[in-house]
Amino acid sequence: MLPLDELERSAIAAGCLTVRDEPMSRHTTFRIGGPADLFLTVMTKEQLSLLQKEANRLQIPLFLLGNGSDLLVSDKGIRGCVLMLSGDFHEISLVRGTEIACGSAVSLAGLCNFAKKNGLTGLEFAWGIPASVGGALYMNAGAYGGEMSQAVSSVSCLLPSGEEVTLSGADLGYGYRCSVFMENGGVITGGVFALSQGDRKSIALQMEEYYTRRKEKQPLNHPSAGSVFKRPEGHFAGALIEQCGLKGTRVGGACVSPKHAGFIVNEGGATCSDVQALIEKIQETVLRETGVSLECELKFVGE
Repeated sequence: MLPLDELERSAIAAGCLTVRDEPMSRHTTFRIGGPADLFLTVMTKEQLSLLQKEANRLQIPLFLLGNGSDLLVSDKGIRGCVLMLSGDFHEISLVRGTEIACGSAVSLAGLCNFAKKNGLTGLEFAWGIPASVGGALYMNAGAYGGEMSQAVSSVSCLLPSGEEVTLSGADLGYGYRCSVFMENGGVITGGVFALSQGDRKSIALQMEEYYTRRKEKQPLNHPSAGSVFKRPEGHFAGALIEQCGLKGTRVGGACVSPKHAGFIVNEGGATCSDVQALIEKIQETVLRETGVSLECELKFVGE
């Protein structure tokens, strides 16, 4: 029996949902990506731990999928296995008055709404970021001067060995768009957020203000993966790209957004190759004309 067949059989026996050759374009906000060899939907920590151990034994690479934002998947797809968390990982609850315990599959919008309903402030900046809680914790997502590192108290994860650990403080290794999870290979299963009591109306107004600003400035009407580049020190990537006259520049179906130059949008039929070629063109032009090197914020995945 082939290793992938064996992993699929173990997943079915454990109660997971399995699909072969699943198009990743169905699961990314860019609407781009070829097929995953094996796509598994995992409902419990027990299933996740089992599959991690099995994949490790069979030497099959695992890729954990969140909301599919900030992600560019190869046109050839992903070899090995893609995991999507569901079931128990959607749980969210209030603990100790001003803390929220949240599964990694909960949407960031769901977490923000839960905080608002309970009159808790500290997550307003995250309203409108199209991510799962796990993905946001993985990359320390942020906006408008806020980052996940400012609100999270602890994060639970399953290491590749299947061991469950809970990390907090400096052990999380948070920096600008980075965390320890990028190094330890752990699958984030949930987090605890330490917030403050606030006024529900004020929280709602702040969230609405941030969403209005997003809608005015960002191309929310086209598929994209959010900001393409990290913020270079002392600069703004979008401003540099606009300064170089690259707004509206196209490669195939991929286009530098005329609304916000920091975004590349899929205007129809864009491929991963189109986006990569456009990214290279932007980087080369900006470096040549401004001397600033742009580093991608997008995560490239696949063959």
